[in-house]
Amino acid sequence: MKKIFLSLLILAFPGLSLANNNVAENFKTHCASCHGENRLGLMGPALLPQNLKRLRKPSAIKVISKGRAATQMPAFNDKLTDTEINSLVDYIYTPLAEIPAWGMQQIRASQIIYSDAENLPDKPVWNADPMNIFTVVELGDHHATILNGDTFEPIHRLATRFALHGGPKYSPDGRYVYFGSRDGWISKYDIYNLKLVAEIRAGINMRNIAVSSDGRFLIAGNYLPHTLVVLSAKDLSPIKIIEVKNRQGKTSRVSAVYDAAPRNTFVAALKDLKEVWEISYETPPPMGFGKWMHDYREKAGENAGLDRSKDQFPVRSIKVNDYLDDFFFNQSYELIIGSSRDGKAQVIDLDLARVTNTIELPGMPHLSSGITWNYQGHTVLATPNLKENAVSIIDMETWKTIKRIKTLGPGFFMRSHENSNYAWVDVFFGPNKEAVHIIDKQSLEIVKTLKPAPGKTAAHVEFDKTGEHALLSIWDMDGAVIVYDAKTFAEIKRLPMKKPSGKYNVHNKITRSAGTSH
Repeated sequence: MKKIFLSLLILAFPGLSLANNNVAENFKTHCASCHGENRLGLMGPALLPQNLKRLRKPSAIKVISKGRAATQMPAFNDKLTDTEINSLVDYIYTPLAEIPAWGMQQIRASQIIYSDAENLPDKPVWNADPMNIFTVVELGDHHATILNGDTFEPIHRLATRFALHGGPKYSPDGRYVYFGSRDGWISKYDIYNLKLVAEIRAGINMRNIAVSSDGRFLIAGNYLPHTLVVLSAKDLSPIKIIEVKNRQGKTSRVSAVYDAAPRNTFVAALKDLKEVWEISYETPPPMGFGKWMHDYREKAGENAGLDRSKDQFPVRSIKVNDYLDDFFFNQSYELIIGSSRDGKAQVIDLDLARVTNTIELPGMPHLSSGITWNYQGHTVLATPNLKENAVSIIDMETWKTIKRIKTLGPGFFMRSHENSNYAWVDVFFGPNKEAVHIIDKQSLEIVKTLKPAPGKTAAHVEFDKTGEHALLSIWDMDGAVIVYDAKTFAEIKRLPMKKPSGKYNVHNKITRSAGTSH
């Protein structure tokens, strides 16, 4: 295998001296575990010219050398010479001889049906409150734990696909959980019966998934190929592939896609186009979608047996001022607040189909982790910043920053609950990554800083159904989920786990709690 890899590299780089640069070994050693030996992406994105359009070569050299803020991309200037880094950049900007096709035929062929969901009991095989169940993703060994949110005892631990990303999503009744992995696999799991129902691979390198508010559909947003894939939530059968491109034919990766429940639509931000897409799953689509609709009729025969009507899942394209890497809904789902890496945020009115405000947020807010609450009669948006040691508090009427709360480092996740007076935020990317701040939502002051595992990253708080308990992850192979009393901040329980990341409470997610991401 190694000889084949070296031979292909020589073909890709005529005249490149492998003896001097050893680019093959360097890529395999330092890059392949995250980006895939074939550069098609794993936990990290695909490294191909068509996915690097917004990253110029000088910037790529800087990223490899110094790492990238707000990501898990480390610096390699202490491991690689300038010549070696330049060779790696040349390599990743060289097109593959052939990119695997991943269309309807390949998606259908990947589908696996494990059991007939209609014949499984519609009552849990365990004794617990179905609305207070957590799904805990353990990245360390690719498992997930179904956790009783009343007793904080594990109910079941299941194997997952590699590199889950974007957070599991629940069916509207909370019975099913859907997992999406970076390498494109989607899994449907029956929490009541503790069984996998179906799996399918919707892409080669996938960003995230969303489930429709009526429970009928699921959509996957891909980095590679540049597509959105609509599936039946029942058994994950593919329904439609929407090619992500503008009217001029320029294609784009999908930054993120979420369900806008009150609107009966999916909303997608695009990585390489200055557009936001709203995709209707109503039948028939509402008035107005025809004005912005892109007609993506599949080639004749490609979707034989499926509804190829252009009115199925029509796309409404909204022009925005800048590329969106991340976004956040207000509670009514009329507005999205989108951020990009340059530190500006845009307020986009989905009803008016245009940008209505711009917010200065120089610290690069992590808006998909944003939360809201009532402060002195106003709804405020609170978000950690990925590049600065601060939490931004923004008035959602004036869009002015009320306060920047200084923290011990850049944060990634922020959480609260309607029944809690406090918001919790980590400092995931800083040297003080072991710390978690607790902020009083009315005084806007840090009232407590916890350091539950010195030297280890503490992150991603999630509350239980009632808001009485807060669960925190220690992101380490010898990690844990720690349960706190949400009022006294006393530690109640510590559950050993393998690099637990997110913990997702059924009730908080399906009710779209203002204290958690949607």
